[in-house]
Amino acid sequence: MSALRYAGVSAGYDRTPVLTHVDLDLQPGQRLALVGPNGAGKSTLIKSVLGLVPILAGEATVLGDSPAAARGRTGYVPQTGALDADFPVSVRQVVMMGRYRRIGWWRPARAPDRRAVADALERVGLADRAGRRFGTLSGGQRQRVLLARALAAEPRLLLLDEPFNGVDAVSQEAIVAVLRELSRAGAALVLSTHDLQVARDLADQVCLLNGRQWAVGTPEETLTAERLRRAYGGHAVDLPDGVTMLVEP
Repeated sequence: MSALRYAGVSAGYDRTPVLTHVDLDLQPGQRLALVGPNGAGKSTLIKSVLGLVPILAGEATVLGDSPAAARGRTGYVPQTGALDADFPVSVRQVVMMGRYRRIGWWRPARAPDRRAVADALERVGLADRAGRRFGTLSGGQRQRVLLARALAAEPRLLLLDEPFNGVDAVSQEAIVAVLRELSRAGAALVLSTHDLQVARDLADQVCLLNGRQWAVGTPEETLTAERLRRAYGGHAVDLPDGVTMLVEP
């Protein structure tokens, strides 16, 4: 069973498509990078997988179900700005939010929930920060906490929206290590990124977006100068060692 299957999908708001002609087939354990300029529809695609943006055309299946019905089996890592750093909440409390679908909003956490939170923080290398206030952490550490929150939900599909924006090298390395571990364990991953090198190094598949799907396939097939030029509406230059650099028009 595909972790994510889109066939001719259009998604948007108020019956107005933001993104069209999307065809994807992501298997368990695979990693998909969404690449495109600002406003290309990357976040819209992620939110459509979560059932938060309507599918206007085509067929969308997430973990064998509709996007909304599968939401309890998916994890979501937003950009760090999605959670107010001034909100008086501890790191442990933020990660416990990932368990709410299992325990209910008004029920107390049980021993398995506390173990899941501790394990998630251990995996992202922040077990020693559990009692700290979330807002006192660095941007990279906050992003790792949001990843731990998603891990605590034990997702079969993990969605990450620009997970490396504003993240220091240590945190990026920690996040990448966890993502590779998750995919080896059979979880499917979808992440949006502006970093072409991250897409090349981390993804099995790349989906090139800008209002519609321009290409999908392996990084070698997709991240070519010609396809990047067409999707970005700018210029792309092939450099030595197979590297392509985008140049603003």
